[in-house]
Amino acid sequence: MHPASHPVLDDTPPVNPGLRSIGRLFPYMWEFRGRVLLALALLIGAKLASVAVPLVLKHIVDALDHPRSELVLPLALILAYGVLRFASTTFADLRDVVFAKVTQRAMRRISMAVFDHLHGLSLRFHLERHTGGITRDIERGAKAVSSLVGYLLFRITPTVLEILMVAGILFVKLDWVFGFITLGTLAAYIGFTVTITEWRTQFVRRANTLDSQAYGRAIDSLLNYETVKYFGNERYEARRYDGSLIEWEDMAMKSQRTLGLLNIAQAGVIAIGVTLMVLRAAAGVVNGTLTLGDLVMVNAFLLQMFQPLGFLGVMYRQVKESLADVERMCALLQRPREVEDVPGARALDVTAGEVVFEHVSFAYNPDRPILHDVSFTIPAGRSVAAVGASGAGKSTLARLLFRFYDVGAGGIRIDGQDVRHVTQESLRAAIGVVPQDTVLFNDSIYYNIAYGQPDTTREQVVEAARAAHILDFIESLPQGWDTVVGERGLKLSGGEKQRVAIARTLLKNPAILVLDEATSALDTRTEKAIQAELLEIAKSRTSLIIAHRLSTVVEADEILVFEGGRIVERGRHADLLACDGVYAHMWALQQQQHEDAEA
Repeated sequence: MHPASHPVLDDTPPVNPGLRSIGRLFPYMWEFRGRVLLALALLIGAKLASVAVPLVLKHIVDALDHPRSELVLPLALILAYGVLRFASTTFADLRDVVFAKVTQRAMRRISMAVFDHLHGLSLRFHLERHTGGITRDIERGAKAVSSLVGYLLFRITPTVLEILMVAGILFVKLDWVFGFITLGTLAAYIGFTVTITEWRTQFVRRANTLDSQAYGRAIDSLLNYETVKYFGNERYEARRYDGSLIEWEDMAMKSQRTLGLLNIAQAGVIAIGVTLMVLRAAAGVVNGTLTLGDLVMVNAFLLQMFQPLGFLGVMYRQVKESLADVERMCALLQRPREVEDVPGARALDVTAGEVVFEHVSFAYNPDRPILHDVSFTIPAGRSVAAVGASGAGKSTLARLLFRFYDVGAGGIRIDGQDVRHVTQESLRAAIGVVPQDTVLFNDSIYYNIAYGQPDTTREQVVEAARAAHILDFIESLPQGWDTVVGERGLKLSGGEKQRVAIARTLLKNPAILVLDEATSALDTRTEKAIQAELLEIAKSRTSLIIAHRLSTVVEADEILVFEGGRIVERGRHADLLACDGVYAHMWALQQQQHEDAEA
């Protein structure tokens, strides 16, 4: 049985924004249900005060308009007008203050959830992803959370609520025609907005996808700066980047043109609605069925209603875009974890450190099997080396032991415990890996070595550097331990990076040690110096040594010779040479190459 086939993952997860995106935000919001309910109460209070303002204004105008011998200033109404104006603005501001913690905390929690989930995804996903595109999705998604909540809860909902309240007031206090015009205008406005926005969303969504793609290509090109320079491909990279930008520009222009069409349609609907309302009110004043205060009230309502309604199209578009961005980010959370802890998994209990591979078979894809029925044991405190040509399956052993992938058949046991039945955290805490390709953080040398055990003391970090033969180099640098190593450690040589990797693994002090071509980037002199130290370290640990250079495994307790994913020879160095088989041939070939290089 082999693992299921996994297609290449695209960094643009399928987007189908809708209510489920809002539903995913609900648990993060409901954590602060008290603040949410208080914010909603303030929102309703602000709208009630806002709707009451034109009503008070009507009474003020009517009071001043009535002919009388002595004009009396309606002081109470004017004071009420001022208080309502103040209350409307204050309640809205208080609502934003109360709700700020909810949105900021939700952004933080969701970003952390995505970050944690990405670290929990399999190595397969991270080998196939585009870093730039994913970081862009997370960045836009986190910002979209705030925009989505702000527009939905504090812009669109209050606007629609206010229009419905105003339509009801006009229907009751004046006549049904006013209410009908108000609701008709609202319906036509929303109809145009939704129809045109739905049509243009395809351009916005495609523009976002191309934006992520262009950003990903730019990041990828910059991360591989040296490779670009080696092949003189600056112009090629520029054309490739510009290719994405050209298509993005086209989509952005279509988005802008359709936005102009939407704005014109919205302005036309509002203009017709306002004209009909004012015409109806003016006719009522002329006929004596309405007072001058009624006309002022209708005009004030129109100003209050249609000003925010004028932004409804923009808000709806922003909501659609935010839903798309949130959906893209949430789609990352829906990525299945290829390797997960089984229910009730216990921590690995390392008593001796014996490692057993038992009839292990594995394939990254069903049509390309890597390992075939591989069985061997690494006794506690002993070292076993795996050698063979590139692609023979050596490095896959380390990935399976570390449980980056699960075996297709058979099992791997540490002290009798199947690695699939223990927690990944405890398993990886017990194993230290010095990889072939060392990638460092863009931070200080001290940080990169201390990363092996972040809560360690400085003395232990220094001791690990000394054991890895890098202490003298560090102390000779102008900034010493504070020297920043650059993106992926590019400011250091291959050998220096490898020694940093060895130092931080030593600092971790694991029970099981995996050396995956650990000295491949070192010169011969440095390699011999570190080999002796590694062999000394390996004596007290169960060690799996993966090597191409056979000179690095001469002292191993057992050597496994891999060919085509199978163990074709096994034994100690001298025994394998005596067999005059695959290993002896490889040894002779490498010795000849070494002699030629010296000559």
